[in-house]
Amino acid sequence: MTLRIPITLTGIAISIASLAQSKPLQDLTMYANPIIGTEKMGHTFPGATVPFGSVQLSPDTDTLSYVDKNKYNKDVYKYCAGYQYDDKTIVGFSHTHFSGTGHSDLGDFLIMPTTGALQLNPGTEDHPEKGFRSVYSHTNEVAEPGYYRVKLDDHHIQAELTATTRTGFHQYTFPKSENAHLILDLMAGIYNYEDKNVWTFVRVENDTLITGYRQTNGWARTRTVYFAMSFSKPFVEYGAKNFSKQQVYRGFWRKFDQTKNFPDLAGEQLRMYFNFTTADQEKIKIKFALSPVSSANAIENMRTEIPHWNFEKTRQQAKEAWNAELNKIVIQSDSKEEKVNFYTSMYHAALMPTTYMDVNGEYKGLDQAIHKAEGFTNYTSFSLWDTYRAFHPYLNLINPKRNADMVQSMLAHYDQSVLKMLPIWSHYANDNWCMSGYHSVSVIADAVIKGNAPLDANKALDACVTTARRRSYEGIGYYIDLGYIPQDKNGVSVSTTLEYAYDDWCIAQLAKKLNKPDLYAEFIKRSENWRNVYDPSIGFMRPRLSDGSFKKEFDVLKTDGQGFIEGNTWNFSLYVPHNPAAMIDLMGGQKRFTTHLDSLFTMNLPDEFFADTEDITRDGIIGNYVHGNEPAHHVAYLYNWTHQPWKTQERIRMILKHQYHNGAAGLGGNDDCGQMSAWYIFSSLGFYPVAPASDQYWLGSPSVKSATLNLENGKTFEVEAINQSDKNVYIKKVLLNGQPLSNRYITHDDIMKGGKITFYMSAKPVK
Repeated sequence: MTLRIPITLTGIAISIASLAQSKPLQDLTMYANPIIGTEKMGHTFPGATVPFGSVQLSPDTDTLSYVDKNKYNKDVYKYCAGYQYDDKTIVGFSHTHFSGTGHSDLGDFLIMPTTGALQLNPGTEDHPEKGFRSVYSHTNEVAEPGYYRVKLDDHHIQAELTATTRTGFHQYTFPKSENAHLILDLMAGIYNYEDKNVWTFVRVENDTLITGYRQTNGWARTRTVYFAMSFSKPFVEYGAKNFSKQQVYRGFWRKFDQTKNFPDLAGEQLRMYFNFTTADQEKIKIKFALSPVSSANAIENMRTEIPHWNFEKTRQQAKEAWNAELNKIVIQSDSKEEKVNFYTSMYHAALMPTTYMDVNGEYKGLDQAIHKAEGFTNYTSFSLWDTYRAFHPYLNLINPKRNADMVQSMLAHYDQSVLKMLPIWSHYANDNWCMSGYHSVSVIADAVIKGNAPLDANKALDACVTTARRRSYEGIGYYIDLGYIPQDKNGVSVSTTLEYAYDDWCIAQLAKKLNKPDLYAEFIKRSENWRNVYDPSIGFMRPRLSDGSFKKEFDVLKTDGQGFIEGNTWNFSLYVPHNPAAMIDLMGGQKRFTTHLDSLFTMNLPDEFFADTEDITRDGIIGNYVHGNEPAHHVAYLYNWTHQPWKTQERIRMILKHQYHNGAAGLGGNDDCGQMSAWYIFSSLGFYPVAPASDQYWLGSPSVKSATLNLENGKTFEVEAINQSDKNVYIKKVLLNGQPLSNRYITHDDIMKGGKITFYMSAKPVK
């Protein structure tokens, strides 16, 4: 038998080895706090995983339904990641989660250890004693990269979790009990509702091994996840309850009693239990592996990644994997809070996208067929409307090989798409089509232009062009014919027009690099369509109708029903990242534009203007600038195109202090799969990619004293901020490799060649 080595684990080992050859790794995991998230919005999860792991094993603290009285239940939004810090009970530990998204799915295969009388319902937070959930306290909770521990007070059980890429490892320390149980909830899920579970199948292979699969119809409408579950100790007996509605046709399975010790189960709503007798402080361990392909592959994933029962060994390997990831940037700061924010941001920026293939390279494709990734790691869950802005450019710096694999995954998605489109929001062999734009083209162009995509660049360009010409998708036909999307044809017409214009500029840059002049001419012309939704009479972007007129009823402060997605025109009118100079001219020149930008940060936006948009909350707003959502993430850097670049420096440092904190409510908005965190990382270092697919990083104001980027090519790039302090936020001068920097930006090549940028900081702006 040939041992198949997991590609992702091999990559981690190489990363650890290469860093170790240069200098010993610092223990930076002590600064990464998985608890930090957003308290009232889509929280990041605090559980156990490895960088970009398929398994994201974490506690779920409630089981709210997506539906309440046949309507959307607004309270479910708080459980996008399954965990709410303010909750007092834990329902169980499930194996798949999203990090900081504004919508949700997953929460597969929830496990809960209990003692006492067997209960197969979760109970409620008010009455946990009526179900299998348990009260817990944060004083008995520990969350570290790759490890989670909590005491379940009602059952007197200590729960511990760790993970590899595809396998979750549970360790439960029980009291002495004749009635110890491990519950496997196959009904549980995040954003759950009655008909979400399409089908579940379970086989009890023997007294320590369970296999099966679960198919759901949610954000991804045909998502099937296979599993293998192994116990460290044989169970005494087991059983199941089917909570499905009574079917008209029941077949002849009723010949069997399927509720107890029956090994062949199927249904829509299943919960299982496994009974044990335990001695005091006895540990029962579970290995739970996932696969997108088959239970046999799940077993192989488990046996390859964790061929033993040594929980501490797996925990240590997870810690080493995280340490290798965090040591890619080593900062110096006098502030522990800043170190926690920085390394927690790096942690968040390595949770998603997730590996989507088995150790043998197999995965299920968009065509629902089985494919094999040859020469790359396949990934899923690309939240591209968010992550093209800073997250993927961040990977192009410190994880270029991984980002190249993500690009390859997007092209595989395209190949398998019957629509022949690149992913909009890929999710477990599905596209959930969430959000606007076709931002895969930004990620692809950025990678190719920066030399980080070992693929057929011409094929990548063809995929970008074909996607951008799909006339039937969200107004593209109108956009091509009219130069804008009419508001009477699409409710988010303005923001989508603006996003298409930027994406088309990305395609033009890729065409230019590949010497395709006809394509360059077509898409550089399309990239100017942003001009067609600017209303000079009011100085803002504004919806237009099919007849060419501007929409009459229009409120520049409101975020709902005005032609924009998750933002108002004050923020979106500044969304021309690929041509800020032309935008500034159109808006009246530098003086008028600077006044406009000043007003954005200093005016007051009353709550009523974003009351109907759940992704925007007061915590994420400074004036009328909405940092807690992504469309304006580049805006503070726009002063660099005016005579007052010092205001960029001032605003960046204010945002860093205002929007990022230690603690459970540390982020001012959804992290959105690493975008909020990537913004923090770049801005702390002193530069930011205003327009990905350009090689330029525009200067801000570094908040670290110094930093060393350990690049994948073996070189290092150093950042030094002399006279750095909370008061000294302004740049007096900048040296690149000892020479004065003549631009307000540095290039990707400047960084990748290795070297040093030195900022001299001052308490007074250089005007």
